[in-house]
Amino acid sequence: MARPDKSKQNGNGANIGYEAQLWQMADALRGSMDAAEYKHVVLGLLFLKYISDAFEEQHAKLEAEKKKGADPEDPDEYRALNIFWVPPEARWAHLKAQAKQSTIGQLVDDAMAGIERDNPSLKGVLPKDYARPALDKQRLGQLIDLVSNIRVGDAESRSKDVLGRVYEYFLSQFASAEGKKGGEFYTPRCVVKLLVEMLEPYKGRVYDPCCGSSGMFVQSVEFIRAHAKGNGNGGKAKSDISIYGQESNYTTWRLARMNLAIRGIDGQIAHGDTFHADRHPDLKADYILANPPFNVSDWGGERLRDDKRWKYGVPPAGNANFAWVQHIIHHLAPTGLAGFVLANGSMSSNQSGEGDIRRNIIEADLVDCMLALPGQLFYATQIPVCMWFLARDKKNHRFRNRRGHVLFIDARKLGRMVDRTHLELTDEDIARISGTYHTWRGEKDAGKYADMPGFCKSAALEEVRKHGHVLTPGRYVGAEAQEEEGEPFEEKVKRLAAMLREEQAEAAKLDTAITANLKELGYGG
Repeated sequence: MARPDKSKQNGNGANIGYEAQLWQMADALRGSMDAAEYKHVVLGLLFLKYISDAFEEQHAKLEAEKKKGADPEDPDEYRALNIFWVPPEARWAHLKAQAKQSTIGQLVDDAMAGIERDNPSLKGVLPKDYARPALDKQRLGQLIDLVSNIRVGDAESRSKDVLGRVYEYFLSQFASAEGKKGGEFYTPRCVVKLLVEMLEPYKGRVYDPCCGSSGMFVQSVEFIRAHAKGNGNGGKAKSDISIYGQESNYTTWRLARMNLAIRGIDGQIAHGDTFHADRHPDLKADYILANPPFNVSDWGGERLRDDKRWKYGVPPAGNANFAWVQHIIHHLAPTGLAGFVLANGSMSSNQSGEGDIRRNIIEADLVDCMLALPGQLFYATQIPVCMWFLARDKKNHRFRNRRGHVLFIDARKLGRMVDRTHLELTDEDIARISGTYHTWRGEKDAGKYADMPGFCKSAALEEVRKHGHVLTPGRYVGAEAQEEEGEPFEEKVKRLAAMLREEQAEAAKLDTAITANLKELGYGG
């Protein structure tokens, strides 16, 4: 396999340069297998490779320290570092060596079973059906050879979340192949990071009602570790937050469990439909972070017309957006904060009573900040999106009294293109947006807030009422201040006209040269 082009890698997760190459190779090995079935095959192998990479890296270190008393075959040497113990039959080198054998399917199943046996946190999570007759063993062996060339579990790859990002791309492509593109997708790393940086979930109960692959939780723990010295928590990241999540898609739920287990994070991640089988019915969370599926029409709302969660109005059966919003509000603690991604329509829609629900939420003074995001952030949908930030009590004594006001931020012009179709928010963009929110809500040492035309505006509820309770930031922030150019208009037109004539003359020269070359080759008219 060709080595991935590292020049395309970047730190924020929109694209690592070789997902497309990996996908093309993996897809070529799919043959006639159904994409939904093949998904389990590929992603299970990637996870097994991840575990094995981390294990082998530590195994090599222990081998080098044998004279000092280290034992490379002692499982406790690995568990102490939150690294999974991989029994000999599950080590990647063993599988790679047997990849051409007709028994490779059974060997992979045995490897998965061995890992589950020795690592209770993974029980029932890993796929174990590689020996089934329908799975072409020659193709499976070729797939193992392909995955052998990807490093996903060593320290450098873990720091860049290579597995998560390869998985993101693969899930998007599988969804497309299954005809469900846009329905299920992993939240881009920069979007998760922005949510986490805005809310700063240092400690307490953190909840995601549609947790996908657990990206919100992983980023929350990373945030705490990154800020451990400054917040007085002594770096005790795991003990300071309790994690609660729910995911309706079984395959994605398994990945969520794997994703947390890889990082040694404990979490209560339930499988089931959040609306119809809420697994955390009594939870009141300090922080809620979510990226619900947009504009879901078949959520079964007609069976929940009298649900206690619909305090601000019954959401329409044809769109789940305001069911998600009210589910989140229902689960907020008395001083809880929430941040979530929704389609732009949620800010202005008046269809099927959505405008009334939004008005009631605004009049209850729950909306703290509205943020418009640029397009092309997601792999599997180009739909423009926004972020809502809610505060159960705007006078909760942690920040200044913000009652009766909403912060609007228009970040549609931020971000950079990382390839032809995908955009990401840079760390600088994230710092600018979150810093604006933190100064507005009066965080200690955050500086003094000021409105910035075209970017941010603090609006009183009375102004929101005048706009018909529409929450689109562009209506409030106004136009960006234009810099004085210092060049008179007539002079500018003359200069541009001269430039145009020069370009036209150059183009004429090129046309003449191309025509002459074509004549020499015998293609002249």
